[in-house]
Amino acid sequence: MELENKTAIVTGASSGLGRACSIALVEKGVTVYGLARSGDRLDELHSELGEPFVPVRLDVTDSEGLSSWVDRTFTEGQMTPDILINNAGLAHFDQVENLPLEKWQEMIDTNLNGTFYLTRLVVPMMKANPEVCHIINIVSIAGLLGTPRMSGYNASKFAVRGFSEALFKELRHDGIKVSALFPGSIATEFFKRAQGQENHPYMLMPEDVTATILHLLETPDQFLINEITLRPLKPRPS
Repeated sequence: MELENKTAIVTGASSGLGRACSIALVEKGVTVYGLARSGDRLDELHSELGEPFVPVRLDVTDSEGLSSWVDRTFTEGQMTPDILINNAGLAHFDQVENLPLEKWQEMIDTNLNGTFYLTRLVVPMMKANPEVCHIINIVSIAGLLGTPRMSGYNASKFAVRGFSEALFKELRHDGIKVSALFPGSIATEFFKRAQGQENHPYMLMPEDVTATILHLLETPDQFLINEITLRPLKPRPS
């Protein structure tokens, strides 16, 4: 895909990997609709990137809000999304018997349902697009490997992997690529929010993961990488 003049939707765009993706795409000439709950951070990014970055304060768990926004933004005859990056996600870590029901539900709603809600709205527009389109789901290494104290997060991410695999087989004949990324630890605010854990120097950098995402997007139209795992070279220091 030639990225210049394309249109992308990036969820979780206000920080971390979503922010890095938004910056890199705008630098490639893409118009980016950045979705997140943090309006202040989105506005800061808009000030930095200018008109090509369109801040959208929305929670991906709000299916009705997403539907209304898509209807308003991508009406017939206006631009339609060529790229969807489902990046929004969160985690709560604890022993299974201590994990509150609301924390479990929050992970399922954000990591799994939010991905489904937006994807189902975007797919019909992508099917009508004569050009090849691309959906990238940011999953996690936790979608491949179960880990103690991460049962809820694992469950949500294993589900996104299954969703992604079925989706790539369903949409490939419509000219829509679907890729699932399984990164290891990335140096963002994720672990601090999840369990108060500070980052360490062996983590992947958001900009490096973003470079891989750009590579996936820029592959030839008849070339599809449906799954890719990214890991730090060295494990976390003991």
